[in-house]
Amino acid sequence: MAAASACTLAEPLAPQLPPAAATDPQQDNALRLLSIGHYVLAGITALFALFPVIHLLIGVGMLAGLLDGGQAADRLFGLLFIVIALVMITLGLALAAALAWSGRNLARRQRHTACVVVAALACMMMPLGTVLGIFSIVVLMRPGVKDAFVS
Repeated sequence: MAAASACTLAEPLAPQLPPAAATDPQQDNALRLLSIGHYVLAGITALFALFPVIHLLIGVGMLAGLLDGGQAADRLFGLLFIVIALVMITLGLALAAALAWSGRNLARRQRHTACVVVAALACMMMPLGTVLGIFSIVVLMRPGVKDAFVS
């Protein structure tokens, strides 16, 4: 039993690339750089997605009556602040998670179509996301790149 668990611990943690990915070092390097770019953009997106926390706190303060005496209009605006802030935070963090997931898929050479879809979504985040999205689509549409992906 101990020998079986030692065998599983000795397995490499790095993803196993298909043989087609190892044949073209230029293609392999481009996919590796795209994966890193997706991780970096995911971190930047997550950081900017948390900016509406300020609006969320203001909305909570307005709803609780801590700002301007707690009149009915202030409470309505407070609720509006809270709802909009929560929607913005949720959408931003979901996009950041999709970018990180796509970076992982690019590193493992899995889910080609999903990587193309996330690259297209990245194009709406100007200017860095647009550049990364266009380069990702160009690289992923090259002949032979799809063959390097597992599924």
